[in-house]
Amino acid sequence: MLNNIGYRRRRPLRRKPIGLLLIILAWSLSMGWLLTLANGVQGASPSSEIGTVDIVPTQYQLGQQLYLENCSSCHIAIPPAVLPSQTWKNLLQDSQHYGSQLKPLVDPPRVLVWKYLSAFSRPLLQDEETPYRVSSSRYFKALHPRVKFSSPVQIGSCVSCHPSATNFNFRRLTSEWENSQ
Repeated sequence: MLNNIGYRRRRPLRRKPIGLLLIILAWSLSMGWLLTLANGVQGASPSSEIGTVDIVPTQYQLGQQLYLENCSSCHIAIPPAVLPSQTWKNLLQDSQHYGSQLKPLVDPPRVLVWKYLSAFSRPLLQDEETPYRVSSSRYFKALHPRVKFSSPVQIGSCVSCHPSATNFNFRRLTSEWENSQ
């Protein structure tokens, strides 16, 4: 069809929205995959396969490994979330450890352990005292809202409810607690 000047008039292009949606979907999937590779984050596993309380990204895994090697050689290593960041900081700097004399960690392992602990612990409230015992930690109490403790809480008593605690698996519970929802 010719217009007044003698040029052909172009028909308007009719774009199909399905093609545009497919392009956006492909771009989104590829960007998500690339970001996952760049961050080194693994896909979430079912809780029965994880074991630890938190999924630990690659950049903190060496710190977690050093924490477990150093702490679980004497007692059950507890999840960082049980105590606030300030408690962990003080414990890493002090050679007196609950009545025992320890050789403190030195850098770089100390820095790696601190990065792991600080990433997975929580801050103190403004006027809160720094707890040094698990039983006086508000985080511990918040993580165990329905538990009535009959005796003083000690690190070794974790296995009574968490049978795999010695392997740093606090997700697995005894049958009594597993079915208590």
